[in-house]
Amino acid sequence: MKYTGNVIKYGDNVDTDVIIPARYLNTSDHKELASHCMEDLDKTFVSRVQNGDIITAGQNFGCGSSREHAPIAIKASGVSLVIAKSFARIFYRNSINIGLAIVECPEAVDGISEGDKVEADLDNGIIRNLTTGTEFKTEPFPEFVQKIIENGGLIKSIADGVIK
Repeated sequence: MKYTGNVIKYGDNVDTDVIIPARYLNTSDHKELASHCMEDLDKTFVSRVQNGDIITAGQNFGCGSSREHAPIAIKASGVSLVIAKSFARIFYRNSINIGLAIVECPEAVDGISEGDKVEADLDNGIIRNLTTGTEFKTEPFPEFVQKIIENGGLIKSIADGVIK
């Protein structure tokens, strides 16, 4: 699993209420959720995010409620990967369940700036900052997680017989 994209960077404690504000939880339409992603934290996010972009963030990304809408909004906005120093546990699991690649790597977050171009090889646990030439090591995704993400999420993977 390889991802390449430009970085949009956030700080610590980005909670699910700013990833997708509660006032938009009356829809399950992924495009509608994406159109409001991060709007209470970063009014420019929706207009500047491009397919394949990568979010980096500090500690405790995805804290707050357990809503799946948050990782759905991020994925539907075109973000291919989130790299953070740490994730709220339920957000981490929800992300894998819906097929959003996420990885913890504090060193990479510290060594990557807003706008940098990054390549992440999650099969081998290598994150490269292509802008600066630096490289960071992280745990590779286990094979079953790779299968879930590649197939678009847990439910789809079970339905398609990819995992049992």
